[in-house]
Amino acid sequence: MKKFICEFIGTYFLVFAGTGAIVINDVGGGSITHVGIAITFGLIVLAMIYTIGDISGAHLNPAVTLGFFAARRFPAREVAPYILSQCAGAVVASLTLRFLFPSHQTLGCTLPAGTAGQSFVLEVILTFLLMFVILGVSTGAREKGITAGIAVGAVIALEAMFAGPICGASMNPARSLAPGVVSGHLEHLWVYLTAPVLGALLTVPFCMALRGRECCNGGCTDVKTDH
Repeated sequence: MKKFICEFIGTYFLVFAGTGAIVINDVGGGSITHVGIAITFGLIVLAMIYTIGDISGAHLNPAVTLGFFAARRFPAREVAPYILSQCAGAVVASLTLRFLFPSHQTLGCTLPAGTAGQSFVLEVILTFLLMFVILGVSTGAREKGITAGIAVGAVIALEAMFAGPICGASMNPARSLAPGVVSGHLEHLWVYLTAPVLGALLTVPFCMALRGRECCNGGCTDVKTDH
């Protein structure tokens, strides 16, 4: 249960801080700026990796959980509880923001600036890069290390900085699901539920082709002993 609670709390603060920065930027007349929003997303993920990474791995993202499972670093029996915990934490965060800012229309939900197809392709590529970095710097499904925290936080900030104005740079179904459902903006939600998962899953065979069994990085043994 500690792992599931950590995923709930970690995803809560990811959505609360990240989408909260978007909301406060709107309310405050652009005081945070787009760069500040991107850095906020990166910093909160970095902070959560350092705080709960040794307990749950600080996935904070259903696509990452599915990516770890596909790479045989994560037991099948924990996939659904992790994803449910992440989505629940995200929804509670969006409900908190709705309580604090009841007049805000979108609550920081991700909406394409161009076509849905353009955002879909961008989200696949962005999540591919994110998962590629995660598989490269982590040693298993659980991680607490200075390298992992800085690398993952930096790539999230980087991707949000350059792609955010077009597709929102979600890379995370839970991050998009919660504000979309709570604010009622469901029209493009399918993009942000499917594209990140596809991007994360595509990363695994690519990583295995480059690294061979090293792509599992010791995680295979952990998964076997968990069953």
